[in-house]
Amino acid sequence: MQITFLGTSSGVPTRSRNVSALALRLPQRSELWLFDCGEGTQHQFLRSDLRTSQLKKIFITHMHGDHIYGLPGLMASLGLAGNSLGLDLYGPSALKGFLDGILKSSSSRISYPMKIHGLELESAENKIIFEDNDFLVTCTPLIHRVPAFAYRVDEKAKPGRFDVEKAKALRIPPGPIYSQLQKGQIVKLKDGRIFNGNDFCGPQRKGASFVYCTDTMFAQTALKLANGADLLIHEATFSHEDSDLAYQRQHSTSTMAAQIASEANVGQLVLTHLSPRYAPGNRISPNDLLSEAKSIFPNTLLAKDFLQIEIQKHATVRDT
Repeated sequence: MQITFLGTSSGVPTRSRNVSALALRLPQRSELWLFDCGEGTQHQFLRSDLRTSQLKKIFITHMHGDHIYGLPGLMASLGLAGNSLGLDLYGPSALKGFLDGILKSSSSRISYPMKIHGLELESAENKIIFEDNDFLVTCTPLIHRVPAFAYRVDEKAKPGRFDVEKAKALRIPPGPIYSQLQKGQIVKLKDGRIFNGNDFCGPQRKGASFVYCTDTMFAQTALKLANGADLLIHEATFSHEDSDLAYQRQHSTSTMAAQIASEANVGQLVLTHLSPRYAPGNRISPNDLLSEAKSIFPNTLLAKDFLQIEIQKHATVRDT
């Protein structure tokens, strides 16, 4: 799984940062999933190596403009291009009315299948909203001025490595049988011998995981959702010095984000959704926010537009 930041500014764009959007690339299935879609997101796609034709899912955290104003335009462009096979959208229940109103009043035609999955605060804590053979997506409510949700994506565990040499030594003929054994199936050969695939495979390999958490104050729900994740992407709208503003506007400081990362025992933290007030050259800069966070959680990075992060490879899962 690979993350590409398409927008990392809070509220309004700056010369170097667009408003919120983040793409998750799933190369094993040639898909893109988008998290938030602030104004100008489709322009950011054009400046990146991402292809909107691969876009299959969009997850909206909340209904503030810097997270949704790019959505109608992107959807209309997908319709005009004619190369979308369908789109699933997840977000607050108000998302459907927002899109219906804009698309209808602008006479925009959506020519591809589209399904909107509305979320309610009361029933969303640690709720599974998507699952297939490869991935599990969970959401949870946050603390903000409007209904807001964090999302977690878990790649499911992969089979352990298949010991080809062991199979050859036992004169098991190569071919479809190897595939069956690798899946842990029991196979009977033509000569009557029976083999259990689990005897030829190493330990399962744990899939990667990441959590996207914005906009919110420090939230216990976010802490639970992020537990043990490989990568936590968390808003850091304000510096620790401006914590009073963070509480007033129900946002996080850099230190709140780091506290979540530390208590949740994540692998890496990336700060995003930075207030334009901390532009380089001002008294407090983004690097100051990074230093604040690293004092609590050293493995912290500062997001910037078009930064790409490869989520760490599989770690071995061993039975205890």
